Amino acid sequence: MSLPPSGPPPAPPEINLTFEDAGPPASPPPGPPRRSLQANTIIIMLGTLGSRLSGILRQMIINLFGTGLTDAFNVAITVPNLLRELLAEGALVNSFIPVYKSLDEAGRRQLAQTFSGVMLAVNLLLMAVGIVAAPLVVDLLLSATPNVDRDLAVYMTRLVMPFLMLISLSAVAMGLLNADEHFRESSFAPIAFNLASIAALVLLPDTATWLGFGWLLGGVAQLVVQLPALHRFGLLPTPSLKPHPALGRVLRQMAPFTLTAGARQFLNVYVLNLLSNRQLFPDGTTSGYFNAQALFTMVNGLFIVSPVLAVFPRFSEAAAKGDWTLFKQLTAQTIRTTTFLAAPMSALMVVLAPYAISVINLEVPRLPEELDKFAAGSGILTGWALALVPWALVTVLLRTFYARERTREAVTVSAIGFVLEVGLYRLLVPAMGLMGFGLATTLSGVLMAGALTVLYRRAVGFPGREIAGHLARVVPLATAAGSLAWLVARVLPDPGFIVQGVLGLVVAGGVGLGAYLAGALVLKLPEVAAVTRRLRR
Repeated sequence: MSLPPSGPPPAPPEINLTFEDAGPPASPPPGPPRRSLQANTIIIMLGTLGSRLSGILRQMIINLFGTGLTDAFNVAITVPNLLRELLAEGALVNSFIPVYKSLDEAGRRQLAQTFSGVMLAVNLLLMAVGIVAAPLVVDLLLSATPNVDRDLAVYMTRLVMPFLMLISLSAVAMGLLNADEHFRESSFAPIAFNLASIAALVLLPDTATWLGFGWLLGGVAQLVVQLPALHRFGLLPTPSLKPHPALGRVLRQMAPFTLTAGARQFLNVYVLNLLSNRQLFPDGTTSGYFNAQALFTMVNGLFIVSPVLAVFPRFSEAAAKGDWTLFKQLTAQTIRTTTFLAAPMSALMVVLAPYAISVINLEVPRLPEELDKFAAGSGILTGWALALVPWALVTVLLRTFYARERTREAVTVSAIGFVLEVGLYRLLVPAMGLMGFGLATTLSGVLMAGALTVLYRRAVGFPGREIAGHLARVVPLATAAGSLAWLVARVLPDPGFIVQGVLGLVVAGGVGLGAYLAGALVLKLPEVAAVTRRLRR
């Protein structure tokens, strides 16, 4: 769907980001037609689904390796991932696109060249420093009494450090494609990463060296598959260090975002330190944490991040035009869509977390460390599931600030929220164990969503009544659906192996999801009505 002319329209049509078509604009913008928000959302969701499912398959194969090796590997890949979010994916999408969209075609091309050159130089430097300083970094991540092999973690950290360069260049490609709303290639690039990694895991020996090599091979694949699309659309930049006046705007936007990303990484460092503490948790807890993370990010990426990524360029364009009526409408519809999808997933994951963790177990857990890994993954995923709805609100609202180039408020709230989350971890995890992780994340999400809502309302005017009314219907409905799924699961075989996991998710999860959709029909929620109309077509 194209944007209407600037200024408040007399009767703007309802925008449903995921399912419903809208009529053509009164005066279409110049240039080739672009896909509707619905089409973009579906493309991103399909790419995310393929990426997460192939990622789950990759995690299943990794789980066949020894627990000691997987614990060290998960610590090792954390290091380039920390730097990746600081300098690549998150900062790029949220700071580069608004500035890029404000330039003419020539300015965009020059900015892309300069920005890619700067990213290349910075990542080369950091990769070298990371390889040299790997022992210090691993010591920072691990507890003083670790349940992870330190020397193995140091070796694997050095081995996978070039992944930072590969994923950063891939993020530049993804940002350029997303800015021009070419989502197909960038959305499916992570699938190439997983497929290449899976091939390496299956064909190569199950050693630390080849496990790290498989990770690097996946990074190469994720970058390479995007290059033809960049060339086809005339977006492939030639890296250059020649200054560009708009680079300063990008860096100013990146600087505070890097600060808040740094606060989040401080949280991740603290979490790994907790997980590796032998006095608190047994061997296998770190691997269990990453198993839970793989499943949680699949649900979060599919039902929350995908719709938000699709609408972010439209947020930026509406803000650039000063069309705040459309901007608020996009905000309300994005929140409604994401929370309508997130609420039932949250309720079902709370009650079916052990079955979800079972899906990635190709072997029945028997050894003590395998049982501990399964228990850790189940407990952490159960708690994290509570956080889906509040973090859906946070995800949407943060993008509205970045689109308006009001980065300072967004990152201030984010940084305070992550520091608060560290404090909550410190308070709750020792007392509550694994459930403390999820409760801390949920509480920080609620507080951050509240703060962002207040700031948004002061600047633009928040559609609070519409959002509150929507949540008052979907949250109780999702709770009832989750309760029904829990009752059904009581008569199913105990979880632990992939067969029981699939059975639990299909039967109990299917009953719960069916009840949720039936209730939504009874309540006449527009989101489910749009699904029905699309299926009839």
